Amino acid sequence: MKETAMNKVKNQLSPQVANVSSPPRTLPRRTFLCRMGVGAIALAPGAALFGSAARVFGEQEEGDNNDPITAGDAALLRFAAAAEILETDFWVQYNELGGIQDSEEPSGTGNPAYTEALKMLDEDMDVYIHDNTEDERTHFTFLNAYLVSKGAQPVHLNQFRTLPGSTATGSSGKLRLTNLMQLTLDTSWWTRYRSRANNPDLDPNFVFPQAVPDLHNGQFTAIPRTDADLQPPKHLQAIANTAAFHFPTIEQGGNSLYPSMAQRATSVEVLRILISIGPTETMHFQTWHDKAGNAPPLTDPTNGLTFPDLNSPPFDTQNFQTNLIMPEPCPFLSRTLPRCSIIRPTKTNGIAMGVVKFLTDMGLFIGQSPAFFAFLHQLAQEADAARRGA
Repeated sequence: MKETAMNKVKNQLSPQVANVSSPPRTLPRRTFLCRMGVGAIALAPGAALFGSAARVFGEQEEGDNNDPITAGDAALLRFAAAAEILETDFWVQYNELGGIQDSEEPSGTGNPAYTEALKMLDEDMDVYIHDNTEDERTHFTFLNAYLVSKGAQPVHLNQFRTLPGSTATGSSGKLRLTNLMQLTLDTSWWTRYRSRANNPDLDPNFVFPQAVPDLHNGQFTAIPRTDADLQPPKHLQAIANTAAFHFPTIEQGGNSLYPSMAQRATSVEVLRILISIGPTETMHFQTWHDKAGNAPPLTDPTNGLTFPDLNSPPFDTQNFQTNLIMPEPCPFLSRTLPRCSIIRPTKTNGIAMGVVKFLTDMGLFIGQSPAFFAFLHQLAQEADAARRGA
């Protein structure tokens, strides 16, 4: 039975060879401009002429766009800001215990034992955690400031900061928005991004296998709850491993959120914001994807949580090497087109409510109030109602 199940997973995700012709040779830039009838503009001297040409083609000088944004665009940015506030909240918790505390991220004092367990995955884990924390903080700060600059309402969630956090050495002990101590993680992104045959946008009912089934079937802490969690060593390492899989699980969500919302933006400037912040989430995802692959196989002696060897069956084929962190080509838009290496999923319908469900199912909001869920659902519904205007 075990062998049959393994073969089934392999068959589901086996690569399919596609015949892809070489792309046509591209025209040199100057030839292209001449054929478009703007060669004279492109070749004329003088910075003033280039500035005039930019305005002819609809570009604006930096900082000179004072136009208001639509209610739909504001709703997209408000939901993005809320998501970034929530991300910042749990990254701060990770940084307090396992990152670097400095003038940029001063909260907490660090937990040496937890930090060392994280460093089993990479010696620079504390640096990466710190930088990810700072990135998310700058995202929501910018989004809120931009909303205010356009006369739109920013997002604040401080009234929902009611959840107790870790009391282990290193934690600031502040109240939180998110709960990192009862996580249920969907680790199917591991197989989704390695699949050459399936794309959730085209195959919404296809079930991608879990990399760590136990994380998907239970509730586990990703940070030491108290100093009692620092022992035995395998228990602490299991906590660090859980964090290592939580990091990419979260970031691949943002990886899909921004391009999905961008398809609904009306303002070119709002579109620019979404497609400029989104790729940083992709950079985070790829970094954490790589580190998750270094999680040492083990079984937590206190609760039975097992991290399998991800280089063993059913993941012992070339497509499932743990250092394979770039998206494999898969079907995109239509199976009649060649496969393409892409972010997936990126369908836009219901994306915001999908994110709320994703985060809720993860257990991040266990203990939150009905008012919190009502507010988050309202933000999501408004974002999903946004439509690209003329």
